[in-house]
Amino acid sequence: MTPSSRGASFFFARCNFHPPVLRYYSVKGQDTFVEVMLRYRGLLFSVCRRHQRDGLGVDDLLQEVQIELWNRREQLLTIGPAPRQAAWIWRVARSTCIDLLRRSPSPTPLPDDYDTPAEDTTLHDTLHELIAQLPEPDRTIVTLHLEGYDYTEIGKAVGMTKNNIGVRLMRIKEKLKQQWDTI
Repeated sequence: MTPSSRGASFFFARCNFHPPVLRYYSVKGQDTFVEVMLRYRGLLFSVCRRHQRDGLGVDDLLQEVQIELWNRREQLLTIGPAPRQAAWIWRVARSTCIDLLRRSPSPTPLPDDYDTPAEDTTLHDTLHELIAQLPEPDRTIVTLHLEGYDYTEIGKAVGMTKNNIGVRLMRIKEKLKQQWDTI
């Protein structure tokens, strides 16, 4: 099992809350907290993975994001349709990851003899490295686009109009293509 696949299943495999707790937070016609977490586990994992590349660091971020969502569960469970709920969860997860990484101590510097990444990196890894170098709003827009969100949903998540997202995506793609051609 790879660290990335273990990270997503780490918490969710152990989401066995006591049945009275589930009944307490279950309102007729609403999902329970665990159902919402299971529905958006991929989204949560991708947000945490985007901010932390280390497998154990992703697990830590994922756990902290889920604690933050648990603390806001009453607000979470009252949010209406799935796109609004996904956007809200994404915003909370993203801001929690950023806050945690800002508060964490700076990483230890790499030794001088540390080599560059291996020559056998795949095209997929190279593309993700290029995306990771983009400034924050552009990186978020591209990632949400790659995850299958439409322009309207992306616009709501980042606070832009649908047309603005289309123009930004076109410019981002041109920028990535230029960077790709220099490799």
